[in-house]
Amino acid sequence: MLDYNVPGGKLNRGLSVIDSYKLLKDGKELSDDEVFLACTLGWCIEWLQAYFLVLDDIMDGSHTRRGQPCWFRLPKVGMIAVNDGLILRNQIFRILKKHFRGKPYYVDLLDLFNEVEFQTASGQMLDLITTLEGEKDLLKYSLSIHRRIVQYKTAYYSFYLPVACALLMAGENLDNHTDVKNVLVEMGTYFQVQDDYLDCFGDPEVIGKVGTDIEDFKCSWLVVKALERADDDQKKLLCVSRNITS
Repeated sequence: MLDYNVPGGKLNRGLSVIDSYKLLKDGKELSDDEVFLACTLGWCIEWLQAYFLVLDDIMDGSHTRRGQPCWFRLPKVGMIAVNDGLILRNQIFRILKKHFRGKPYYVDLLDLFNEVEFQTASGQMLDLITTLEGEKDLLKYSLSIHRRIVQYKTAYYSFYLPVACALLMAGENLDNHTDVKNVLVEMGTYFQVQDDYLDCFGDPEVIGKVGTDIEDFKCSWLVVKALERADDDQKKLLCVSRNITS
């Protein structure tokens, strides 16, 4: 289960921890212990990512992930995948306890992971609730709603969390770096816009999944921008094409 779900992605989130920490050390050579701890935090984020994706694929009814069938689609797995996702999540805090319990920033790490998990779960909730509304009335979608969803569902854990982990390792107070958080959230929003585009136009052989945002009535960047640019007749056509009566 671990080999199937944790490795296999681009590992950008995990690698960002050690890259950020190196930058914070002003180019100084890192000790073996520093490299190990930074890599450990990076892998914790990759485990978090795996946990989110296993459950997200179930909720979205997805078929492929990273070029292979979604975990819950495998024979003899099914809804056992829900418990597997919880196991992935629980291992993160066991790893943190084993390797960081004696560090002065240990409690801050726990708070950080808990808060980011809550933000991501809230973003997922917004996504699912908005999708239910969109099935009834596509015209309720807007850029502000899309932005709120992607900031919470994607930006915090994908962009802010890795850098925040590096800042804590470097002895920094996260409250003193709100500008850093704001910039990273903007980067995460831009990343999700790209992901929305690839969901529609990307080659499944390249991006590793078959996009389903349109058929799932997702509040994606593409449909939001289409609604912004469309006249009334075009909006009606867009609604009809998605089997929706506005």
